[in-house]
Formats: sequence, C-alpha cells, structure tokens
Amino acid sequence: MKSTAIYPGTFDPITYGHIDVIKKSLKIFDRVIVAAAENINKDYLFSIDERVENIKDSLFKDLKLNKNKIFVIPFNTLTINLCKKYKASVIIRGLRVVSDFEYEFQLAGMNKKLDEKIETIFMMSDVENQIISSKFVKEIAKLDGKIDKFLTKSIVKKLKNKLE
Repeated sequence: MKSTAIYPGTFDPITYGHIDVIKKSLKIFDRVIVAAAENINKDYLFSIDERVENIKDSLFKDLKLNKNKIFVIPFNTLTINLCKKYKASVIIRGLRVVSDFEYEFQLAGMNKKLDEKIETIFMMSDVENQIISSKFVKEIAKLDGKIDKFLTKSIVKKLKNKLE
C-alpha cells in the first residue's frame, strides 16, 4: 500500500518555504496531497480556485515536480476527515520559527483527540526559507519590494497582477 500524507495550508500564496516542505515530504511518502484550505473566517488575497491553480503552476510548470506523486486539492472540512477520505495516516505541518510551535502543537493535539490513528509530522524548510511567510511576501509586494527570492516565477507574476 502506498503511503500518503496530507499537507494542509492556506497557501496564499505558495512560497519556497512551502515548497521545501513538499519536497522533503516526497522523500518520505509515496504521495503528498497539498490541500488548500477554504476557511470562511479568513480573508484571502487569492480565491480557493486561484490558490489551487497557483500551487499547480508553481509545482508543475515552474519546478516540474512529479504530478504522479503530488495531488493538489481544495478543502473546507476537518483535516482528519480529509485524511480518512484519501487514506492518509499523516498530516504534514511546516514550522518556521519557535512562535509557530505553540499553535501547531495545539492543532496536532486536537487532531490526535479527534482521530488517534492520524499522526502529525512537523518539518522545517531549509534555513534560507525559514523566514518566509505568505503574509510578509504580500506586504513586501504591496510596497513594490523584490519578491522573486520567495516565490516561483509564475507566482511572482500572479501576485503582482493581483495587487495592481
């Protein structure tokens, strides 16, 4: 049986930090499902359809990653329900800085309480990408800063177009 992991997030937009986590996950799992969350309580720059398209463009067009090992989907349910649907026993979460840990630790604990069969694995991106956050990238872009060190080529273009 193939091992499957779910990597949920907002990916608004997807950054090199996210991509590092995806690449590292592919070394461990046969299949990684990148799941773009649609949370009605959160304001997004990109719609759910745009975020799914952005993820696909970044991973498959810009970086030419393996389409047979990565699946990109939208979701608006509990992550553990997504795990059951796709027969995934692991949730991947990215950690950048210590301040991420408290929230992620609580989230992992809640998921474990909801389904004890599902594990959460924390991964860190490479050092040069640990400081990247979608929030900061959007802010830099709004102020006409250079963002090509944080995003793939197609996403740089889409973010600039979105902010014009």
